Amino acid sequence: MKQTLLVELFTEELPPKALARLGDAFAAGIVQSLKARDFLENDAVATSFASPRRLAVSITQVRATSPDKRMRDKVLPVSVALDAAGNASAPLAKKLAVLGFPDLPLSALERAVDGKAESFFYSYTAAGTALAPAVQTALEEAIAKLPIPKVMSYQRPDGATVHFVRPVHSLIALHGADVVPVALLGLNSDRSTQGHRFLSEGEVGIAHADQYAATLKTAGKVIASVSERKEQIRAALLAQAGADQVLMPEALLDEVTALVEWPVVYECHFEQEFLAVPQECLILTMQTNQKYFALTDAAGKLRSRFLIVSNLETATPQHIIQGNERVVRPRLSDAKFFFEQDQKKTLESRLPQLANVVYHNKLGNQAERMQRVKTLAGKIAASLGADVALAERGAMLAKADLLTDMVGEFPELQGIMGTYYAQHDGEHAEVAAAASEHYRPRFAGDALPATATGTAVALADKLETLVGIWGIGLQPTGDKDPFALRRHALGVLRMLVEKRLPLSLNTLLADSVQLFAGNANFSNPAAELLNFLYDRLRGQLRDKGFSQNEVEAVVAQNPDTLDNIVERLQAVQAFAALPESAALAAANKRITNILKKAEGSMTVAIQSGLLQEAAEQALYEAMGKVRPQVDAAYAQGDFSGALKTLAALRAGVDSFFNDVMVNAEEPALRHNRLALLAELHGMLNRVADISKLAA
Repeated sequence: MKQTLLVELFTEELPPKALARLGDAFAAGIVQSLKARDFLENDAVATSFASPRRLAVSITQVRATSPDKRMRDKVLPVSVALDAAGNASAPLAKKLAVLGFPDLPLSALERAVDGKAESFFYSYTAAGTALAPAVQTALEEAIAKLPIPKVMSYQRPDGATVHFVRPVHSLIALHGADVVPVALLGLNSDRSTQGHRFLSEGEVGIAHADQYAATLKTAGKVIASVSERKEQIRAALLAQAGADQVLMPEALLDEVTALVEWPVVYECHFEQEFLAVPQECLILTMQTNQKYFALTDAAGKLRSRFLIVSNLETATPQHIIQGNERVVRPRLSDAKFFFEQDQKKTLESRLPQLANVVYHNKLGNQAERMQRVKTLAGKIAASLGADVALAERGAMLAKADLLTDMVGEFPELQGIMGTYYAQHDGEHAEVAAAASEHYRPRFAGDALPATATGTAVALADKLETLVGIWGIGLQPTGDKDPFALRRHALGVLRMLVEKRLPLSLNTLLADSVQLFAGNANFSNPAAELLNFLYDRLRGQLRDKGFSQNEVEAVVAQNPDTLDNIVERLQAVQAFAALPESAALAAANKRITNILKKAEGSMTVAIQSGLLQEAAEQALYEAMGKVRPQVDAAYAQGDFSGALKTLAALRAGVDSFFNDVMVNAEEPALRHNRLALLAELHGMLNRVADISKLAA
């Protein structure tokens, strides 16, 4: 008989940040175990449930008994199973008894080759097993594998000590309407659970496994499904927000979903005077400390009303609303106090204190670090034609807000507060912007710095970190990257590529290395870092949709500047679509190998008088016609046009390799042909190494 199986553990309040993972892992563990024991039909559907006080799973199409199985067990090698007379040996009798077939005659065994020797096998039909033992095993296996953040120990009423994430009070195991007799964590299975602490009458009986979610909702005032609760909260927030925008980051939504069983959204307010504080501060304290949802108007300006998600539904929520308003007020007052106090000192006046902030014991303090960033930012600004003085000023003030009370309380606001305080101090708009922009991009998809000053400081800050930390031997290893060097590298590359900055990678690294001159702890990491950057670049470009071969065709040339790398890749894509591309790519690969073997034995220039064969003369002539067109297209940045022009050489290249022996016995002829191939190689690889397109 196939029925829905329901298993539930009813517990004390589970850790909210781990709830969804625990629910999914609990369900997956039971499903995998039962599936491995053949208790699930192919169309069985599992539904995970998790609320603040329960983990549960419902699985449809679960068999009451597993199917009979045809088995074939290896018994013993023939050499062991038979004695010298060919009769059954004592070891055979012992092994058959262990297998549960003590009276099995020798004639019932199958004799077959097993590897290099013969063995006896026994084939039989094993009867299916009952569901209860399988559920018992599945439960034990599932809870053993749960990603529990921290295990606690507690005692059952009978004095037994139990270890689990939180104390468990009841266990449900139902197959259809029948209780499956299992025991776990000192509890025996039943059909009863508990509803909402305050909105239900307490105990809720589940008559049938199929009725679990519906019964809990109607009788228990509990929405057991994580996704259903989350979407109900989302919809209620949007409805309460009305014309305003509700700020509901997914992480906050997930955490609040894990805190309530019967979510209800109420509107609260705070005093208008708090809106004088930067809204990022108010939003952060509401989200982080109170799990509230801030509201903004259509322009993104913070409103003085906010939304809370309560676990209590009542027709008179005034006490709940007033209580939450009373709780949030001191936090907003703290933010207002910090902001007002911080503005009494300029960012510049805080700079000497950076000398007291250790950056790294091998690289000095933050004051020394910002001097290095200042120097590098000035050089980058000069290369970009930006204002050097603004870049240097922006670099000097970029980390000053680390010393403010607000950032001390809310480290997530570093940079943001620096911009506010720099504006208050009357700093240039780009200097103020650089305080926050120099952290960008913080993550994949984050915005890049918008100003020239912010860009120069952001590049300098990330390069100083990359070169300095790598230079003292703390480069990333495996999954470990404590200084986020991969993220810094990706940030540098995104700025160079997406902002089309004509900056030399080698120069940037050399200038960065120079910052650490005289530091005995430092070793020049430029060569390793360049390869590290190219590897990150390959990944970035593949993420943009370019194939591995296309990316390699461009990156394999170790481009020093990246401002036109996307155009080069697009040109390679267009060239690869031409019918001539495969043949030219293969020929280029062949030429590369020939030149590599002949390195050091080529003449400087082609001597036309030594071109004897018609095919090499024709190729030389074709190259002469194509070269001006390739040069002109390349000079105009028309990389696609330059590559497409090379398609005209396909016939000449094919004829050359068909009719001309490159390694002629006469040295002059051989060297001249190698020179011809070298010039052809240069033309073919001017935009990209098209040999990488060859399969």
